[in-house]
Amino acid sequence: MIYNLDKINEMAEGDQDFINSVISVFLEEVPEDLDLLEKALLAKDYGQVYQLAHKIKPNVDLLGMEQTRAIALELESLGKEEGNMAEMEKMFPLLKTDINQVVSELKKDFNL
Repeated sequence: MIYNLDKINEMAEGDQDFINSVISVFLEEVPEDLDLLEKALLAKDYGQVYQLAHKIKPNVDLLGMEQTRAIALELESLGKEEGNMAEMEKMFPLLKTDINQVVSELKKDFNL
């Protein structure tokens, strides 16, 4: 399992509706943001890469996805400073794989 709910559980203080809400928002928004990020990379749109990586980062952090957060942070930084596009394109598949795996696991684990 590449996610954990420790941070969400701490925030929720036992409120299962809150946990379900956070999971639902993640499942709704993050795959969409990931698709937009992929398009931004293809278009070599540094500003969009920065904004989308910045938006994805706290969502994966909330689910304890440390490796994925680190990739999002690096994409965010490279996008902001208009850094090495080839490096960003190399990192993106790792981000995509991790997020898609967690989306699949969450859907299964929460019967969504």
